[in-house]
Amino acid sequence: MKIEHSVLVGTLESSDVQITLSNGDGGVEVTLQSDVAAEYGDQITAVVRDVLAEYGIADAAVQVVDKGALDCTIRARMIAAVQRAIDAPHDPKWEVIAHD
Repeated sequence: MKIEHSVLVGTLESSDVQITLSNGDGGVEVTLQSDVAAEYGDQITAVVRDVLAEYGIADAAVQVVDKGALDCTIRARMIAAVQRAIDAPHDPKWEVIAHD
């Protein structure tokens, strides 16, 4: 899939995550800002990359500002970002949403 335009999802409230998703310059680049990056940065980045891979997106720039979000919140925000970025906010990819 191809990212049609840049999007911003989420908030900077406690226990949430704000994600900016846009076209990349060849490959996936994830920039993470988090107070817990040393402890959970690899896991946060893995969730972001997993969602992109499940949508078949191989070219993206992702900026993540984490405020203590759980994996399920990060995943939900990423799904929302991708759905909006590919111009399919009302046509969900159910196999991604129903992920275990």
